[in-house]
Amino acid sequence: MFLKALKQKLKLKSARKHVKQLLSGPLENVKKGHGIASVGCIVDLDQFEDVSLFYQLVDEFKLRPNSVKIIGYKNFYDKNSPYATPIFSDKDLGWNGAIENGYALEFFSREYDLLLNYYSEEQLLLQLMTLKTKARIRVGFGSVDHKLNDLILQTPISNFGLFKEELKKYLKIFKEIE
Repeated sequence: MFLKALKQKLKLKSARKHVKQLLSGPLENVKKGHGIASVGCIVDLDQFEDVSLFYQLVDEFKLRPNSVKIIGYKNFYDKNSPYATPIFSDKDLGWNGAIENGYALEFFSREYDLLLNYYSEEQLLLQLMTLKTKARIRVGFGSVDHKLNDLILQTPISNFGLFKEELKKYLKIFKEIE
């Protein structure tokens, strides 16, 4: 029991060091065209549970039906319980900031035009997912580290409608959508 706790503490320490190292340099961005064709969403399911609202972005931005990919974070979850959304948790943290979860590996192996970091509290694994995901534009909340996001929206996390309106407004200004 003591060794497990020590091992977890050392993993957290190495992951924090890895996050700090990644934040000190430029984030890995996708170097392709203009416009939004694919959207990735990293959602803190402990704060916001209704992930089905993210599929409204398909209609809002005139995207293909399968162009929105969502992954959720829960502080603790039961692997035997069925979840509609792919989930990762603190148990999936490996050495040197590695995330040992099949859903997470699949999520950050893709490239996105837009990455929505839908969390307002700094959680180590959420930050790691954001840093490891390749995206051209990153959008999030101001209460997390400003280096993680290109566009920071000051809306409450519980009001997805306002978030969506502000996102659409700024993407029009940047001429990413019509």
